[in-house]
Amino acid sequence: MHKQEMSYIENLFTQLTRMQWSDYLDIVVVAYLIYRFLPMIRSSGAMRVAKTVGALLIITWLTDVLNLHTLNFLMEQVMAVGLIAVVVLFQPELRRMLDHLGSVKLKSLLGVEKPVQEMDPIISQTVMACEVMSRERVGALIVFARDNPLDEYFKTGTQIDGQVSEQLIRNIFFPKASLHDGAMIIRDGRVAAAGCVLPLSDSHRLSADLGTRHRAGVGMSEASDAVVVIVSEETGTISVAVGGMLKRHLAPQTLERLLRSELCKETTENQENLVLKLRQKLQKKEKGGNGNEK
Repeated sequence: MHKQEMSYIENLFTQLTRMQWSDYLDIVVVAYLIYRFLPMIRSSGAMRVAKTVGALLIITWLTDVLNLHTLNFLMEQVMAVGLIAVVVLFQPELRRMLDHLGSVKLKSLLGVEKPVQEMDPIISQTVMACEVMSRERVGALIVFARDNPLDEYFKTGTQIDGQVSEQLIRNIFFPKASLHDGAMIIRDGRVAAAGCVLPLSDSHRLSADLGTRHRAGVGMSEASDAVVVIVSEETGTISVAVGGMLKRHLAPQTLERLLRSELCKETTENQENLVLKLRQKLQKKEKGGNGNEK
């Protein structure tokens, strides 16, 4: 066994010495693309496709390893037409995944991000508007676009390009306003459009008492990386949909914390790093002081 391990290591080193710079570049590029694309397929629909394909590959591999010839033959036949079956069975999920990947900006894919828009006043104005609308039982559907620009859904509404404010949000969702039934999209720190039509989720995990507004919010979070705020017209309940998951019965303070954690991640990380550095400096000073006392 020891000789086999040594032989394997020697063969590995031999292969490494034969590799050219283009082989190393190939490996690095593929690894980086996988690293960048994995977060883009975290939606429930994309995960269903990935789990199905992964299960078929694992079963096929196991039948080959265990010498289950008949079952392996059947699995190979299934895999031969597997791509067509996946396209037919998961057509809605694949369309959403391709729409999401197609709209991702090149700068985001390469890791070159623009400076984070100051979101504090935008979040504060949104939370204040949602608190009032919740109290007055006014329905609302607010979409915060992130890496995905949501151009497809932006075009279904009315372009506004206005500054985010409590008054503007409440006026748009006023029950007698012409745009109150659709969704508002906030993009690049401004109210980009309102009255937009969003895709409905067909998830069976959603409660039966949820209406079209909540299903549209969850559907939008499944089809993109957007953060969606929903205010129920019937109960006044505030909810947030992210990544196909719905968080309900949120207090205004909880809503503000959740929006800050989702929309101000870089700022939060910088603050945590600053606090950590300060703690380390204080610990060093305390140790130095104790050393001087001795």
